This record gives sequence, C-alpha cells and structure tokens, in this order.
Amino acid sequence: MRTRTIFIIVFTVLITIFLMMNTEPVKFDFIFVEKDISKLLVVGVCTFIGFVLGYWAGRPKTVVSTYDDRFENNHHTEPAKPEQPKDGLSDEDREYIS
Repeated sequence: MRTRTIFIIVFTVLITIFLMMNTEPVKFDFIFVEKDISKLLVVGVCTFIGFVLGYWAGRPKTVVSTYDDRFENNHHTEPAKPEQPKDGLSDEDREYIS
C-alpha cells in the first residue's frame, strides 16, 4: 500500500474512535434557539465541512490554453510552413564547406 492510503485509513479510524467517544448530548446555542445536540453530530458535521472546504480550496485550478480557445471560437490560423529537413544544408552552407 502507498503511504497516502495508509495515512487516510489511520486518520479515518482515529476520527471514528473520537466521534464514538463523544456521543453525549450538549446544549448548543444557535442564534435564536438553544437545542440539546449530540457531540457526535456537531463534531462530525464540522469535520465533514472541513474536508469539503479543504478539498475545494486545494484542488488544482483549471487552465484554459489559447489552443482550446482557438477551437471553441472556430478561429483557424494559417497552417505553418513546412520546415526544411534538419539534415539538409542550405546552398550557402554547402558552398562554405567545399
């Protein structure tokens, strides 16, 4: 197994153990209401929201290149001129060598 997979498994087990140890109800004050809610629910929801926000903030940015833009807008550029073969010499070079 890769190190990342082992880390994810260990971290998930530790969070599960932590949540199962904290199941008793606590008074939770919302803005206008006070409710008795299980610590398990509060910590679990906060952990889930943290993972989602961390993933969202850490994902790679989508990069649109000019190549994609050209084909989306149906802009076609002139085809490139064919290059001379790399092993070919110009007349001036042949003259210099001889």
